[in-house]
Amino acid sequence: MTKHAPISTESHTIKITAKGVARLRAGHVWVYRSDVTATDAIPPGTLVSVADARGKVLGSALYSSASQIALRMVSPKPLPPAELPLLLRDRLRTALEYRKQVVHDSDACRLVFSEADGLPGLIVDRCNDIVSFQALTQAMDQRKEELMAQLADELQPAAIVERVEPRIRELEQLPAAETRILRGDRSRTVVTMNGVRFHFDALAGQKTGSFLDQRENYAAAARYAHGEALDVFCYQGGFALHLASRCDSVTGVDSSRPALEQAEQNAALNGREIEWMEANAFDLLRDYSDAGTQYDTIVLDPPAFAKSKRALDTALRGYKELNLRAFKMLRPGGTLVTCSCSYHVSEADFLAMLTEAALDARRTVRILEKRGQAQDHPVVLGIPETSYLKCVILSAQ
Repeated sequence: MTKHAPISTESHTIKITAKGVARLRAGHVWVYRSDVTATDAIPPGTLVSVADARGKVLGSALYSSASQIALRMVSPKPLPPAELPLLLRDRLRTALEYRKQVVHDSDACRLVFSEADGLPGLIVDRCNDIVSFQALTQAMDQRKEELMAQLADELQPAAIVERVEPRIRELEQLPAAETRILRGDRSRTVVTMNGVRFHFDALAGQKTGSFLDQRENYAAAARYAHGEALDVFCYQGGFALHLASRCDSVTGVDSSRPALEQAEQNAALNGREIEWMEANAFDLLRDYSDAGTQYDTIVLDPPAFAKSKRALDTALRGYKELNLRAFKMLRPGGTLVTCSCSYHVSEADFLAMLTEAALDARRTVRILEKRGQAQDHPVVLGIPETSYLKCVILSAQ
């Protein structure tokens, strides 16, 4: 692994192909390595000018010497390297102000969503008084200390925790590191979403430790929930706990015992009685639907089935199997809340799959709501990767 070199202040220009130029002009901010025509010996993480084949400058980008995404644009104009720190500070401040506008009824949210906030390669979450972040690129890893200092000044958190995904650091040829507390002396707190409380440990769990992108969908699901409810792939109980205030009974299912143990603690924190089951979702739904077991409300929130385009067909078969079983298990007038966090599964793909599943189950199904990720995970036109979460709420007759 490479160690951090001093950040270069020299001016560098990288020329890109016509295909790369067209991508930028369509609103995207990535240039793949295959669209870079040539580079000199440019240090990792350097701010560079990006130009077309004729030398016309298209803007400024952060360079990765390792990733297949070689360039991530940060400005449509030439930007002197000395001005980059000010740009990043302004972008971070703007991101924080935006969350003040769109986040309600929660002390937990995503503060920075990478490209969607003009800070490519940086993810920052706030969970009550603890901030957790990930630096996913060479450029952001090199600059994380100054960004964390700004977060500390503006938010005054009790602690700042760095989350690490070893595979990403390996791909970016960054020094090996571990998830750790960088500032403060604790990683645990309690967060509140829509009036529901959750234990949070920034050193544990998946992603940055919490699934904040579903926060608004939790509340939406609760508005339609009724009767007996089943939450499949419940993880630490996000949907189940929100359904509990509206349903006669709730059962949460997950294959992870540690996740269920955390869910049980969250239920106790809210004074809720929920049945937790450790089971394989596909096996359970098959057995239940074959046995004629029925519910009034079912939630399906599986992990990403399609990590690449090659996995799309297999993923859609998996989604159809789950949703077909769920449709068969719903009582008349029942509610299905079904999700996909696979970017490679488009909304059109997902709705087509649901149509097939409903037809096979011989159910007439109405769409109550089509939803996406929470507003603190903004979607930027021209950058389709910023839109990944699908949440469809349905009523089956």
